[in-house]
Amino acid sequence: MSTLQQAYIVAATRTPIGRAPRGVLSRQRPDDLLARVIRGVLAQAPDLDPGAIEDAIVGCAIPEGPQGLNVARIGALLAGLPSSVPGVTVNRFCASGLTAIAMAADRIRVGEADVLLAAGVESMSQVPTMGVSTSFSPNIFTHDENLGIAYGMGTTAEQVAMRWKVSREDQDAFALRSHQRAIAAQQAGEFSDEMLPLDIVNHVPDLRSGKVAEVHKMVSLDEGPRPDTSLEALARLRPVFAARGSVTAGNSSQISDGAGALLVVSERALKIHKLTPLARFVTFVVRGVPPEIMGIGPKEAIPRALKHAGLKLDQMGWIELNEAFAAQSLAVIRDLGLDPDIVNPMGGAIALGHPLGATGAIRAATVIHGIRRRKFDYGMLTMCVGTGMGAAGIFERL
Repeated sequence: MSTLQQAYIVAATRTPIGRAPRGVLSRQRPDDLLARVIRGVLAQAPDLDPGAIEDAIVGCAIPEGPQGLNVARIGALLAGLPSSVPGVTVNRFCASGLTAIAMAADRIRVGEADVLLAAGVESMSQVPTMGVSTSFSPNIFTHDENLGIAYGMGTTAEQVAMRWKVSREDQDAFALRSHQRAIAAQQAGEFSDEMLPLDIVNHVPDLRSGKVAEVHKMVSLDEGPRPDTSLEALARLRPVFAARGSVTAGNSSQISDGAGALLVVSERALKIHKLTPLARFVTFVVRGVPPEIMGIGPKEAIPRALKHAGLKLDQMGWIELNEAFAAQSLAVIRDLGLDPDIVNPMGGAIALGHPLGATGAIRAATVIHGIRRRKFDYGMLTMCVGTGMGAAGIFERL
């Protein structure tokens, strides 16, 4: 049996995240967004021949409509990659982007590839959250133990809030902190390392001249953070998913549009293509939990990831815990005893947005550049996943 190779990330970037359904990226086709972020990540490795890429692995949670038809292959071709570069779209809902990275790393570690593109894309403006024609198996409703499969995400958050006794006040305070951290990070320029600014072009008719004008807008910051939010404003919001519940639009992740991409390579590729590694991919774990308490998934994935890596929790300098809902984030933080100071230090999905299948790739870029900037040895990315799963990946700064 051959010895496993190491997998390295040599480039990582992402688009700004736009609000759905009428934000700055709402008119951008997801396959075009993917193409732009692919070109952006290749620009970070200018000496790499794009023809050396052996596959494009792209996560997408709802691969239908304009992000259907194997969006990985379509995006790669639209980006101008040689036709020799294949593509595959993978779906693990909110962990799709992270799963794409892990799949790329696995192929490199077993020696099947040397240069792979891993990415994620999602337009929640153009493809509804539940897809175009959702169809549940009728067997879900004939067995009580399966009913959780059909729960909406917000309903699962209410279940977690109730079982883990997470109060409305604590959820709102967590949401406010997410916005405050995101605003502070934006003002300090901390997103610049990971961000790919986009020139958004809209065509606007001029009725007087009878011509159509091109209007350009440069977007270089996430659209979601709200500097004017407050505990009082959050407290006024009504529960969305249960009449007497505690989960509101204000303490839930934002529906969003965006894309992220990374280049994952072997040690051999580092030497051949003269590439400088940003980080080493350490491990990836995914675990299942009851679907009705979907949000608690990271509680199972994080300890397994640490065990696989032979690391301790206190060795993590940065933890990106996707804020699907404040309720589930707080339940995980409290249950595992995570240090709140290192969890989402630049805000999370409540402020920054959560473009489903793109989030894993987007937040991986955040972790990798964050641990380099602050000189932490290790960083972790973790999230809950629809139908009851939790995923976690660990990266080492180089």
